[in-house]
Amino acid sequence: MDDAVLRGESIAIVGSGFGGLSAGAYLGAAGADVTVYEKNEHVGGVAGRLERDGFRFDTGPSWYLMPEVFENFFAAFGADPSDYYDLIRLDPNYRVFWRDGERADVPADPTAAAELFESYESGAGEALERYLDQAEEAYDVGMNRFVRANRTRFRDYISLDVFRSARGISFLGTMDDHVAEYFENPRLRQLVQYTLVFLGGSPHNTPALYTLMSHVDYGLGVYYPQGGITAVVDAVESVATDQGATVHTGVEVTRLAPEHGGIELATADGTVQTYDRVVCNAPIAHVERELLPAGSTDRSDGYWDSRTYAPSAYMLYLGVEGGVDPLKHHTLLLPTDWDPHFETIFEEPGWPEDPAMYVNVPSQTDPDAAPDGCETVVVLVPIAPGLEDTPTRREGFRESVLDAIAEDTGVELRGRIRTESTACVSEFAERYRKPEGTALGLAHTLRQTGPLRPRHRAPGVDRLYYVGDDTNPGIGVPMCLLSGKHVTEAVRSDANGNFLANLIP
Repeated sequence: MDDAVLRGESIAIVGSGFGGLSAGAYLGAAGADVTVYEKNEHVGGVAGRLERDGFRFDTGPSWYLMPEVFENFFAAFGADPSDYYDLIRLDPNYRVFWRDGERADVPADPTAAAELFESYESGAGEALERYLDQAEEAYDVGMNRFVRANRTRFRDYISLDVFRSARGISFLGTMDDHVAEYFENPRLRQLVQYTLVFLGGSPHNTPALYTLMSHVDYGLGVYYPQGGITAVVDAVESVATDQGATVHTGVEVTRLAPEHGGIELATADGTVQTYDRVVCNAPIAHVERELLPAGSTDRSDGYWDSRTYAPSAYMLYLGVEGGVDPLKHHTLLLPTDWDPHFETIFEEPGWPEDPAMYVNVPSQTDPDAAPDGCETVVVLVPIAPGLEDTPTRREGFRESVLDAIAEDTGVELRGRIRTESTACVSEFAERYRKPEGTALGLAHTLRQTGPLRPRHRAPGVDRLYYVGDDTNPGIGVPMCLLSGKHVTEAVRSDANGNFLANLIP
């Protein structure tokens, strides 16, 4: 992959999430001299790690989806995921407890999933098959014609192959309306929409195009990398360093200043250095508001105030003595009506009274995640970004969350907790510089999708670029890996002298 166009160019990457590490690998392979700066002590960004008293926690993402994206990333460097970690397909994909006592396992086999749907609603099995057929079509069109093709500008959509794909990308209504055409039972609607949490949206504000996520879930499968998501972080970092990238942890970038022919970068320890180019994996709002001089970009501060941010999260990391059956590796606890919870996130921000929540027990699959006779339990409750999370408020919410787990699943965790940590709005805002403490980034609403999402090039600042969940293709570990490839394509294009051509919307 060595490319003489970037040979001798110095490129700094601010932030070492999946997008930053992926960019480091691709840019290094393209010949650039790459330096990665990470303010925290470990690489990975939100995909962090916590080890305490023999328990190991993934502090951020915990679902391994779209395995072919990982395979393609490693293949680009002559490797395979199996060179770094073992992958296990989960079955069932997850278990669901509804607040009224109903319970269901969603199997890995789509045929068995259709039988599950039929048991809830006559004709729903066949409806699921039709739904998954169009979800697969949407996935194929979305990934092959748009995501992998890196279509980020309006002019990219004005081409013959895009028009040929019109039927596959025409789901511009909401997910909620689209799903209602297939299923009447509210439980079944939830089972094909819960993945919206991964996109940071709700059934009422996410385009129906993202029905493709059902193919990701039911068609491609749910996996677990032994060692957790941080094993994948370590693997991607290894690829980046193998391509020549230098990674500095515990070094915070405090200022970026555009200069003629480069970008000056300052760190908290007083070091100042000028690079030919800088790629930012830090949240774009933070970069444009805090790191760049005021007025540097062609975006007003009000632009970021008007964005819709994905939810924040209340997180509990619990090391528990004894078993936690019937919890599975992935468990969802859902109210029969989840609209009030989404309303407290997107419409009238507040702490939810009857929340949906997710419980991850990786030690069910990976014995090394907890000491013998114990389980590692991570609880995630999506909440509105920007909420005030005082110690009193967090402690009260903790009690209601533990109550709900005990009531819905029969698993009482209190009295057996050996170690405990929490994270919430404050941690996402302070530790990761996420605007309003979002846990993800910009939500995938209709006005923040595709060409309406921030592009890889910083508007008005030559030689400054963005990578990660705030830009295209968007939220999620696979998308961030792809964004590293896409930003490298932008850098190479500019180095080839094609920058003016890329200014056309």
